[in-house]
Amino acid sequence: MNSSLKTILLTVLTLSLFAIALVELSGVSRTALLNKLGMEENHAQQMSKEDQAKRDSEVKKMPKTTLEVAETKFDFGHVIAGTKVRHTWKVKNIGTNPLVISNVQTSCGCTAPFYPKEPILPGTIGEVTLEFNSAGKEGQVLKNALIMGNADNAPFSIGFVAQVDKK
Repeated sequence: MNSSLKTILLTVLTLSLFAIALVELSGVSRTALLNKLGMEENHAQQMSKEDQAKRDSEVKKMPKTTLEVAETKFDFGHVIAGTKVRHTWKVKNIGTNPLVISNVQTSCGCTAPFYPKEPILPGTIGEVTLEFNSAGKEGQVLKNALIMGNADNAPFSIGFVAQVDKK
């Protein structure tokens, strides 16, 4: 490999590491970054009813822990009808056992939940995202979701409000 190619590859690697470090230091979450880029999380929440029931049953048997969400309600403000908006809640495990979210139940099919399938270790933070599709909605909309899991304070309610305006 010639020296100019090595220099180019080393420069690309260095810039990539620098970009990753900036993202980490800025506090921008992975979900927020994917939303900004218009990309989807690669853990779709579509699970068969049988698989969901099995997961719920397994999680109920797990040792209890405690979850904490600093901000439980979010206001999207004015939203143009037909647009999709997302908000991510930080879910902290303040207990002593791993927190497993078995499901996030929404109050309407217009709201899609995204949550981690892997355990949230004690003292760490996971993210629950709700995506609201405002198509067919108009006026003030209030939606809630229940975080289900092995927390002693589950189901835990989060939600949002939006003022949906005509196009």
